[in-house]
Amino acid sequence: MRFDIMTLFPELISYVLGESIIGRAQKSGAITVKAHNIRDYSEDKHRRVDDTPYGGGMGMLMAAPPIYNCYESITKENPEGSRRVIFMSPKGKLLDQKKAAELSKYDNLIILCGHYEGVDQRIIDEIVDEEISIGNYVLTGGEIPACILVDCVSRLVPGVLSADECYESESIACGMLEYPQYTRPLEFHGVKVPDILLSGHHANIDKWRTEQALEMTRRMRPDLLGEEDRN
Repeated sequence: MRFDIMTLFPELISYVLGESIIGRAQKSGAITVKAHNIRDYSEDKHRRVDDTPYGGGMGMLMAAPPIYNCYESITKENPEGSRRVIFMSPKGKLLDQKKAAELSKYDNLIILCGHYEGVDQRIIDEIVDEEISIGNYVLTGGEIPACILVDCVSRLVPGVLSADECYESESIACGMLEYPQYTRPLEFHGVKVPDILLSGHHANIDKWRTEQALEMTRRMRPDLLGEEDRN
């Protein structure tokens, strides 16, 4: 799977996504992540990508031509396969695991990162398939949300994680929060590991973990549960 990110700060993208699991997935060829500097596609001699908004108002707006030129270059470079263009925006639908699973089926995601007061509406109308938000708050730009989206979707791509179980049975993906987990030492600050985890009885351990996951979800994220499980 390929991710193309249209941004004013490609170094930020490379820094965040070049490490850990996502970095290794790029090296193995399971995914490809390319950050494209929108300034490189500006027709202005000063590489300008923004201008004042028509009608007045505070701040600057990202102009349509450089973004479109960047988009056109990406599609020419990679013309094959299924594609979805996403604009990271607080106006978009909130990202969740279901949306991530849906997006993981595409061959190519092109992600536009906004800045300043946003982008010219005409570029959104012409090239963007959907807008996605990572939460009900405002950030200084779309790069961090784009990295979150790539991380979330990449984990569902074959070859990125070691086994399907890594994401099929974990928190949120299975409809509940994850159960509490423990490692050595056996006792820490007077608190011991629950006896059930030392029993070696895997059926009882699985039952305990399910009960703990359900209880934790009821307490912390009841919105994830159906009406029957909330009570």
